[in-house]
Amino acid sequence: MVYDGIIIALIVGLFRGGNFKGLADMKLKQAWVFPVLLMIQIAVYILQNKVPALGLYSNTIFILVYIVGLYFLWLNRHHPGFFIIFIGVLLNFLVMAFNGGRMPVSLEASSVLDPSFIEALKTGLYGKHAAITESTRLAFLGDIIPLSAPYPREQIISIGDVIMNIGVFFFIQYLMLGKIAKNPTPQVTTTN
Repeated sequence: MVYDGIIIALIVGLFRGGNFKGLADMKLKQAWVFPVLLMIQIAVYILQNKVPALGLYSNTIFILVYIVGLYFLWLNRHHPGFFIIFIGVLLNFLVMAFNGGRMPVSLEASSVLDPSFIEALKTGLYGKHAAITESTRLAFLGDIIPLSAPYPREQIISIGDVIMNIGVFFFIQYLMLGKIAKNPTPQVTTTN
């Protein structure tokens, strides 16, 4: 869902007269952390069912990724939107931490997804997610919001995802438009 939020924010920023120059000028503390965390998550997702030892520790790895990610967001909280992103990620982290490192997913909401995903949830083969059951803690913070047509991609999101994407939107709007508002084009005056 984060990628969708980024794309929507970029499109809105362009329609509002913004440009990509602000994205190039972005200055984040410890900026290398985010791509490294993303690569770790992708690697675990791809390899968790192929490498048994990795599968055993995947939930712990996801929790550690969230902890480091929260630290990165906290370091950069002074940027517009980053504190909102922090709150969204914190909500996702809390529900995962209270449920053994997995994001709880509503089976009812997942009816918009491919049946193979639902089967993987039921059997526990999908490492980062688990079906919501009676023993799930903080289930209301899990993936319970289904998105389907007219939305272009069928998926399920959490309240934390929604909040996180609001923060991403504000941050990208600031980068694309904020510098324009701060540095308006100088007025040229002529004297007779």
